[in-house]
Amino acid sequence: MALFNEADVRARAQQDVTRNFSKTASEIITEASLEAFNDLSYKTYDVFLSHSIKDAELILGVKGLIEDLGYDVYIDWIDDPQLNRNEVSKDTANKLRDRMKNSKSLFYVTTENSDNSKWMPWECGYFDGIKEKVAIIPIKKSSFNNEYNGQEYLGLYPYVVKENSNNGKEMLWVHLSNSKYTSYENWIKTSNGKIQWKEV
Repeated sequence: MALFNEADVRARAQQDVTRNFSKTASEIITEASLEAFNDLSYKTYDVFLSHSIKDAELILGVKGLIEDLGYDVYIDWIDDPQLNRNEVSKDTANKLRDRMKNSKSLFYVTTENSDNSKWMPWECGYFDGIKEKVAIIPIKKSSFNNEYNGQEYLGLYPYVVKENSNNGKEMLWVHLSNSKYTSYENWIKTSNGKIQWKEV
């Protein structure tokens, strides 16, 4: 299994750009957000994608790769374009809390820009406190194996890879370590202390 690599993520984003007549990633995201704006009050999501706003193209690619596997993904500036991520406000925090309560898991996307995000650490801590289902998606320049060692508090959480199962079906896998993993579906339905991790 291998981590998400930047070239694959950007290539997936470009599929959406090409499909949408060569619009930029930001334009596609803006249009999708306007379409989605009307009917989202009670929508539930499989994944709340915590990310830096500076990574629009990468986030479009990650969203596409996860949705290709059949999951619903929440991205604040697509699903709630009225939010101002540049300001820390009670209104934005309340909306994000509601969306996290309606999400099964939070994937924290690490990039060079994620260290400077105002919201990502708060989202991670809040979601961990209410549901525990936080995992890291490390985006690497190159990835040849499934090894990830998170810095500081990110090392407390498992991480996600996308790889084929034994029957050839592409799936999300949640890794506790380089050698211990489980399927996303098993991870979601099992409390963290009771997960039976498979060993490589």
